[in-house]
Amino acid sequence: MWQAEHVRAQLSLLYPQCSIEILGMTTRGDQILDRTLSKVGGKGLFVKELEVAMAEGRADLAVHSLKDVPMDLPEGFELAAVLEREDPRDAFVSNDFGSLAELPPGAVVGTSSLRRQSLIAARYPHLVIKPLRGNLDTRLGKLDRGEYAAIILAAAGLKRLGLPQRIRALLDPEHSLPAAGQGAMAIEIVSGRTNGVDLRAVLAPLNHLPTAQRVAAERKVSKVFGGSCQIPLAAFATIEDGVMHLRAMVATPDGKRSAHAELRGPADAPELLGQQVSDLLDTQDARAILAACKADIAADA
Repeated sequence: MWQAEHVRAQLSLLYPQCSIEILGMTTRGDQILDRTLSKVGGKGLFVKELEVAMAEGRADLAVHSLKDVPMDLPEGFELAAVLEREDPRDAFVSNDFGSLAELPPGAVVGTSSLRRQSLIAARYPHLVIKPLRGNLDTRLGKLDRGEYAAIILAAAGLKRLGLPQRIRALLDPEHSLPAAGQGAMAIEIVSGRTNGVDLRAVLAPLNHLPTAQRVAAERKVSKVFGGSCQIPLAAFATIEDGVMHLRAMVATPDGKRSAHAELRGPADAPELLGQQVSDLLDTQDARAILAACKADIAADA
């Protein structure tokens, strides 16, 4: 809802003559809280109901956290704009400890992400990692009740909701490589629908080119490997002086097997760089790692 309000505010500044209404909705991803995303369908759970509303003409556009958007959209839909990225890093949140390194053996860490689970398990095998679902208030409440010694959340969500004080430490991407698109928001529309208004043109001023380029490279890696919430995959790009630096990783949930790759290339050819990094991961048996990961998830389902 914060994201929808943010986009409405931006559009109201651009087009003060327009009336912009929010159609509040709850997705299956919001409703199913007793199982991890990897076991109930992954990213699409957060967007399907919104796409149905657009297809039926009840909504003209949908605002998403980009990391929740599947790599392949249904036919007839497209991403019309990617907004400027908020902090893409993971955040360490705890009432009693200042960092993951301070946690004692057996301490329980909560996360909803297989990617985070894998990265933590690889560096801190003495910690116990347990699933954590629900909205931000729910997750923080579980921490405050002592169900977890610490939880790992997206820094962007905490900052957007005015809770930066809950962040005890920001995890360096060097050790906790973010998910593809983390911290970015995207606006989805129905392709070709006008209703008298060219939505692509209307939304164009909201598109932030450097962010769009970065997430295009990241999402290309995810797309090559069938990225979803069902596999531990990270991809993170930065841009400096027109040069993009893309790093990516795939791993098993226990962190015992992983593949890492990074390359630099022109920022205006993000998908090519994404493919090249994917090719490097392929040389490190990335597909075998992911196949083992999916087999483990299927066995647990």
